[in-house]
Amino acid sequence: MVQRTAHDARERGQVALEFVGVITLLITVAIIAIQLGIAAYAVQQASTAARAAARAETYNEATMDYQEAGSASMSEWLADGTVFRKERNGDEVTITAEVTIPAILPAILDLGEARRSATMPLD
Repeated sequence: MVQRTAHDARERGQVALEFVGVITLLITVAIIAIQLGIAAYAVQQASTAARAAARAETYNEATMDYQEAGSASMSEWLADGTVFRKERNGDEVTITAEVTIPAILPAILDLGEARRSATMPLD
């Protein structure tokens, strides 16, 4: 039979503590990576929505207005809080889409909004 000493018990406790520290670090890195992925996706969706809204605004015979077209081009979970702004400059129109970036941990990882604009010539 193997006898365990107090030294062995301390080592097991140290290993458990190191394990908890490493796991905490890995979970934190994973949450940050996921949050950055969500932010990148929100920026991409804002860009797509701005382009679709600008295209819809330039057509004379469009079947929906620019806000509907922009929202329809996005994922539903991001489209609800999206704000569109229209600006006409002579023979072109600029649409800006502002998408709120969802936060995994709102109190800590709030990244605000993603804004993208698209300019198209009028028909």
